[in-house]
Amino acid sequence: MTKLMTKKKITTSAAALVNTLIRLNVDSIFGYPGASVLSIYNELSETKQIKHYLVRHEQAAVHAAEGYARASGKTGVVLVTSGPGFTNTVTGIANAYADSTPLVILAGQVTEANKEGKIFQNVNIPSIVQTCAKKVFIINENDDIENITEEAFYTANSGVKGPVVIVLPRNLLEAEYKPKRKIFQYNQTDTPKHTQNIKQLKELINTAEKPLILIGGGCVNAAHEIKQLVKKLQCPVVSTLMGIGIYPAENNLYLGMIGLNGMETANYALNRCDLLIALGVSFSDRSTCKNNNFTRNFKVVNINIQKSEKQVDLEIISDVKEFLNLFLAEPAPLVTGSEKLFVEADALKENYYDYQNNSETLHSSYVLETLSEFTKYYEPVVVTDVGQHQMLTAQFFNFNKPRKFITSGGLGTMGFGLPASIGAHIANPDNLVLNITGDGSFQMNLQELATCREHNIPIKIIIMNNGYLGMVRELQEKIYNKRYQVEMINPDFTKIAEAYDLFAIRVTKKEELIPALEQAVKHNGTVIVDIVIDSFENI
Repeated sequence: MTKLMTKKKITTSAAALVNTLIRLNVDSIFGYPGASVLSIYNELSETKQIKHYLVRHEQAAVHAAEGYARASGKTGVVLVTSGPGFTNTVTGIANAYADSTPLVILAGQVTEANKEGKIFQNVNIPSIVQTCAKKVFIINENDDIENITEEAFYTANSGVKGPVVIVLPRNLLEAEYKPKRKIFQYNQTDTPKHTQNIKQLKELINTAEKPLILIGGGCVNAAHEIKQLVKKLQCPVVSTLMGIGIYPAENNLYLGMIGLNGMETANYALNRCDLLIALGVSFSDRSTCKNNNFTRNFKVVNINIQKSEKQVDLEIISDVKEFLNLFLAEPAPLVTGSEKLFVEADALKENYYDYQNNSETLHSSYVLETLSEFTKYYEPVVVTDVGQHQMLTAQFFNFNKPRKFITSGGLGTMGFGLPASIGAHIANPDNLVLNITGDGSFQMNLQELATCREHNIPIKIIIMNNGYLGMVRELQEKIYNKRYQVEMINPDFTKIAEAYDLFAIRVTKKEELIPALEQAVKHNGTVIVDIVIDSFENI
């Protein structure tokens, strides 16, 4: 009797890749399929441990992964095909790079063999993203795909975080997986004790009369330690745009956001302090009001994972959380005059919120303060697009916890908000998620309403509809003698919602605002609240 031989199933590199993603605790992938990556999609169809979210544009896939990463603290994952599938991701990759968001982009590529002449959907991926990706890995036949994937995730989420691209040729994904596993060597270094740095910082604090703490996005994981530091020093706190929410806005020591579109209170304190303790700050031109000499009147301590490009008095290269834990273990330094600085700056608050309460016209400042107060109980995650609404949200919303304010800071990408809101909801499905956007920004990626509908994603989209590209209009008013070229003929956003089988409501009067917000929050699904606001309101 002949013994029947069972043919062993061949395990492909695509299967090895998916198995590695599962082992790395990836639970969500945002992507758009194509021929080069169908082997990966085939493997994903056989697992329930990873859910794939089909977006309607590859740029939106990256933004959704950014929202997921920013809300969760995990690494976002993107899967796209070759050629235009990848090139459509470049804006998102540049955005993640500018805001130090950890992502891994799985980029399909055409078959390695026979690349002579023009090849359909072939682009040089490393050349395209060499300035906006932290690292690019190109899989070849001598590589172990599991090793490369592990290293990519480690690279994306270590040091200065950022997007990492893995280029995956189709023929290698579909080929039999032949393990060449090596134990990945993580760069383990001893944590420095910073003894001298702690001594110097204490000396600077002890001799300062008006110390000020500045919080940036680089210390999002150090919220507890920063609270302890403020309690120890009892000095006022300001933040950059990316640092909003890390220290509670409702604490009376918090004076707001600094910069070109910052709070008068915060900028006042910055200009009058004699010691600035900067935590996780990049000193961007928006924060420094494009003034290269903004530190000339005070001393600066910079505590960050990377060296500052600005001249500082004490440079402490360290993870902020790690250094603060060491510093907080030391006896408290003396602080003599910080209360004076706080009192001076705090006096400005009474006159700052001077929007037109008595006006019949809706102003975004009024809308946003109302929205902040109405949703306070829910502690929402707020995702903005880019423009006037973004800066006014930073000013008028009270954020009291980290990872509650998600915005495009470094690149300023319109169209970021809707897909990033999708990712934020997937990271925190039990949290109310608000997408505050403008009529211009919303139309850049509104096709993702289909993704919302397909997955019943209950984000609440607040459109600040002023019929202009507001930020540009304001600049044309102030600099170019009101030569406006950004008036927008908009569609009826409620009808667009209807086309996607979503709920929408329009607000044109103050008395309609609260009832509309009540309906939006109660509705179990995506909602568009189209709010018609003053066309000529300035920040």
